[in-house]
Amino acid sequence: MSGPEAATPEDHDASPWFLPLVFVGGFIFGIGLAVSQMARPEIVLEFLQFSDFGLVFVMGGAAAVVSIVFWTASSSDLTAPLSGRRYTRRLKSMDKDVVVGGSVFGVGWGLSGICPGAAYASLGIGNIVILYGVAGMFVGAYLQGYLRETRAPTGATQPAD
Repeated sequence: MSGPEAATPEDHDASPWFLPLVFVGGFIFGIGLAVSQMARPEIVLEFLQFSDFGLVFVMGGAAAVVSIVFWTASSSDLTAPLSGRRYTRRLKSMDKDVVVGGSVFGVGWGLSGICPGAAYASLGIGNIVILYGVAGMFVGAYLQGYLRETRAPTGATQPAD
């Protein structure tokens, strides 16, 4: 590799720490969701119905921490330790797929009371009924991939972001 720009998505294969760190990060994230009660659909539904505003502080605190870390990393010359890439903003255009995807995500979140990350944490605290929601997420992801593939012009491949 000649520099950070030469990093590819396959670079994580070069570091033996990639998958263990992803696992540890996911585990810590799941514990945070469980402790903050975001893994309990009834708490999330109370928040969405404007009867419990405790999650505003959880999400606001998380957004503040991520904002500070991202601003610090992107304004420095630091690179990601596992991939060697610079920390930058990834710009995406607002198109029909973004609006439809966001709408489906929001309706699913409102109906189930749980978002995808918290659904797995909810399984971890023993909420087996959430398996219906997780199954729906897998079906939706499969359908999205299938529809994306069928809409793509033949011979052209679209990178998965």
